[in-house]
Amino acid sequence: MKILGILASPRKNKSNTLDLLKEALSAAQGHGFCEEIIHLCDYKIEFCRHCEACHKNILSCPIKDDVRLLQQKILEADAIIFASPVYIHHITGHLKNLLDRSSHFIHCQRLLEKYAAAVATSGGGPHDMVPEYIKQYTTACGARYVGGVSTAVPLDKEIKRKAYNLGVDLSEAIKRKKIFPVEEAVIQTQREYFKQVIMAKKEDWPGEYRYWKEQGWI
Repeated sequence: MKILGILASPRKNKSNTLDLLKEALSAAQGHGFCEEIIHLCDYKIEFCRHCEACHKNILSCPIKDDVRLLQQKILEADAIIFASPVYIHHITGHLKNLLDRSSHFIHCQRLLEKYAAAVATSGGGPHDMVPEYIKQYTTACGARYVGGVSTAVPLDKEIKRKAYNLGVDLSEAIKRKKIFPVEEAVIQTQREYFKQVIMAKKEDWPGEYRYWKEQGWI
């Protein structure tokens, strides 16, 4: 089983956010999971143009960059830890661009039965908005959000311990196939909403309509 760490900091190995991510992943390794860290700044990720090509033909896109590769890595993982520093009260632009290019993941709940978590750091100001945003995004995609750890720098032993424990919780949730009832209810409510959208757009979005039919949701 594999946990994918997605680092949204442009500072790479100098990143405090990476340090927290590594703490969580080290716990996962101790529970028998393999792990991979992606540095988003190493990839070309352009803005979404809202052409709807990925809805018409699943995961197709006229933009020639690295997003398709990154999406495939996400789809192949059992869990994803999103790691971002706070940039003006939000995730970094690298990560925002990637998530903006994944509306198909929301329409078709492509992270269903996968698990997700988040870590974040700030230079000294607020930081809890990043895990909250990741929770909203991953739940919208159908994932089971285990939790998040965020802090202002510098990092101390206590926050590193929390990040490690997050990795433990994530690993145990995957192994036990843990269900979070409140989130499951949100996922089901969203599926009912998008059922109406997909049915109304079946002529415009044939790819997603076929996907829903294959899943037995319509």
